[in-house]
Amino acid sequence: MHVPVLLEESTDLLLGNGGKLYVDCTLGLGGHTKRILEKNPEAFVIGIDRDEEAIELAKETLREFEGRFAIYKADFADLDAVLEAEGIDKVDGFLFDLGVSMFQLKSERGFSFQIEAPLDMRMDREQRLTAYRVVNEYSEKELARIIWEYGEEKLSRKIARAMVEYRKKKPIETTKELADIILSVYPERLKHGRIHPATKTFQAIRIEVNRELENLKEALEKTVDRLNKGGRLVVISFHSLEDRIVKNFFREHSQEFRILTKKPITPSEEEVKMNPAARSAKLRAGERI
Repeated sequence: MHVPVLLEESTDLLLGNGGKLYVDCTLGLGGHTKRILEKNPEAFVIGIDRDEEAIELAKETLREFEGRFAIYKADFADLDAVLEAEGIDKVDGFLFDLGVSMFQLKSERGFSFQIEAPLDMRMDREQRLTAYRVVNEYSEKELARIIWEYGEEKLSRKIARAMVEYRKKKPIETTKELADIILSVYPERLKHGRIHPATKTFQAIRIEVNRELENLKEALEKTVDRLNKGGRLVVISFHSLEDRIVKNFFREHSQEFRILTKKPITPSEEEVKMNPAARSAKLRAGERI
């Protein structure tokens, strides 16, 4: 089961303005939305997610709140279109819980190198671009670029070269094949660090497949004109690339937002002990002026 990270902190900040209409831009399994509806009996939540399987599970989670939420299968970069479909101009808050969920990591959709599966990594199963196409069709130069930019992987060029050499013989088809190619490049002394050698490359390919960073920038910009005065924007990120985008967004929009988190909020030791996946989470929030 996916455990929502910084659940109390994020929902307290979001609801701190006493509003009634909120958007959960990353509905997932419905954990944050459920908590919003529990804490504020007058709240109505619009939930957005790209993942059909997650949406079906969220509907189960939220069944007791029927009539107090609406769910849209959409990309959060299209949040303006969702609000228009709902007949709403402005809301009291947006919540983003970024990255990949435990539910997705444990699925057989290729998000994790720990589970043998075909290379897919699509959050939206209807889109055409898959991880298989990225690793087998992108040029060596393009692979090296995304592994470096989106994974911040120092061995990006060597990994890209190894991938291109391997696929001369046969296509790279599974998570295990890709992880083994990455491992073959890593020097022995670096193979047993804090994180698995394949972590950064898998992250980079997932970000490319799902256009995660472009979509985040687009969505954040759209929140500016869609928040009521006093409306709140709460974002939980899980790696430095996302956090940098959020930090820069608030800096660039300092005339429109009052910062509610001087420093990003991070999970307590207790939360990390219970949910190790929370360890890299950072929460930033602002209030529309």
